[in-house]
Amino acid sequence: MAKQNVSEQFVDILVRAGVKRMYGVVGDSLNPVVDAIRRNRAIDWIQVRHEETAAFAAGAEAQVTGSLAACAGSCGPGNLHLINGLYDAHRSMAPVLALASHIPSSEIGLGYFQETHPELLFQECSHYNEMISNPQQMPRLLQTAVQHAIGRGGVSVVTMPGDIASQPAPEKSIEHALVTSRPTVRPGDEEIDKLRRMVDEAKRVTLFCGSGTAGAHAEVMEFAERVKSPVGHALRGKEWIQYDNPYDVGMSGLLGYGAAYEATNECDLLILLGTDFPYNAFLPTDVKIVQVDVRPEHLGRRSKLDLAVWGDVRETLRCLTPQVREKTDRKFLDRMLKKHAEALEGVVKAYTRKVEKHVPIHPEYVASVLDELADDDAVFTVDTGMCNVWAARYLTPNGKRRVIGSFSHGSMANALPQAIGAQFTDRNRQVVSMSGDGGFTMLMGDFLTLVQYDLPVKVVLFNNSSLGMVELEMLVAGLPSFGTANKNPDFAAVARACGAYGVRVEKPKQLEGALKDAFKHKGPALVDVVTDPNALSIPPKISAEMVTGFALSASKIVLDGGVGRMVQMARSNLRNVPRP
Repeated sequence: MAKQNVSEQFVDILVRAGVKRMYGVVGDSLNPVVDAIRRNRAIDWIQVRHEETAAFAAGAEAQVTGSLAACAGSCGPGNLHLINGLYDAHRSMAPVLALASHIPSSEIGLGYFQETHPELLFQECSHYNEMISNPQQMPRLLQTAVQHAIGRGGVSVVTMPGDIASQPAPEKSIEHALVTSRPTVRPGDEEIDKLRRMVDEAKRVTLFCGSGTAGAHAEVMEFAERVKSPVGHALRGKEWIQYDNPYDVGMSGLLGYGAAYEATNECDLLILLGTDFPYNAFLPTDVKIVQVDVRPEHLGRRSKLDLAVWGDVRETLRCLTPQVREKTDRKFLDRMLKKHAEALEGVVKAYTRKVEKHVPIHPEYVASVLDELADDDAVFTVDTGMCNVWAARYLTPNGKRRVIGSFSHGSMANALPQAIGAQFTDRNRQVVSMSGDGGFTMLMGDFLTLVQYDLPVKVVLFNNSSLGMVELEMLVAGLPSFGTANKNPDFAAVARACGAYGVRVEKPKQLEGALKDAFKHKGPALVDVVTDPNALSIPPKISAEMVTGFALSASKIVLDGGVGRMVQMARSNLRNVPRP
């Protein structure tokens, strides 16, 4: 049997860690590793057109599967292109292993062609970031990187010079059992008892939920019933907590709707469950606040806490719920449910009247029809900007659908690359990229990746020929829009020229048929929908205090307009309110 080289051993360890594929662009210092992948049947090399796409795709795969995913870039410019997607994966707590191949080890520090310093460049977007400088190091260093990514939830970066990748692997390397899943974290008895006393003493309790409630839906509902609590959520908590929720009062924050803001500010005990919600202007300053989070560094960094609880949400509630006294007074809960229903009823009419005749098409109408036609277990990837708004307001969660976006990092151009990673996990599952024209064109080259691998991703392009969210930011700041207009081609024709299915929709009556036909198509498809750039309705009273890079902080409802089937859920929940 031929002796392994370092690259072959590297790839074998990734396979043992559960990695199914590595995304990247082949070249120079990376060639030995890619060749090792070529000869290993247990792992695939996925060729993309831009390394940023590779990192976004790996991050999405990790979020869909919960398992380690991998990406790679060649020395210098190649691995530099990874950095934006790695920031997104890291902030989304997606376990990703990134290989930054490097210049020859003998040339490091001498200003060699394409020399950079990956150990410095990736420091802020990783839990672990080290360079292999000797073949003897590699197995232990890579295993350590794997365990950091999985155990802490985020990115590990391994830098490896191309010459070391080709050297013989050590014969007696140390290999140990790899960590491939995370444990649950239970708070101490003292913290549980303190939280119990605070809940028992409170008359009005509100729960505000984030992505840390994944897998804890039943426990949150049981606790909410026991203490008669309204349940609001942040954007990343929507897919995990909004469905089958008779206590739902909507979403708070920049894209908020319903009564979530009132519920969090009118209670006397607010419990933040698994959320690192960044907009503290929406959080109260005059009520008691408890935060429960599996990552202790998140505790208290957004608001002053009366109690910090280190633990995952499910285990915390399993310990807490049996110990709290059941509350019988539903007045606060019922009042918030009524406010929520009234708030939704007040805005839903804006985009439900005469929508089938409005040209350009209301983007809200597009999102609403898309929500109705998409599969019950579809994966939606959502571009940053106005597509975030339409996803927040119109996509209906049900416990099987997934909604993935750059919700913590806020990068443009994320939806198409994330759709690639999501689709590779299951070719039979419907994956829909809700792309804005600005984001789509930024990494449009990787539409060719869909064609090359015949990935059946459906790109629904909200084409308003502008950077809509940026125009909103400028409007709020009292500035004329400038530099936000896009001169776009017929994207459907571009898709067809690439070898994919493409259709352009300019009238509302064409929309449903176009989406149905695209969904039936077995390969990649693009639906170019020309939407109204003036679809936003801004509340009449706005403070211009800004959150850098996004929109308003001080206003409590930023965008007015429809809310899709959320109003139906609110009406349903309202039936649970006892009549006098």
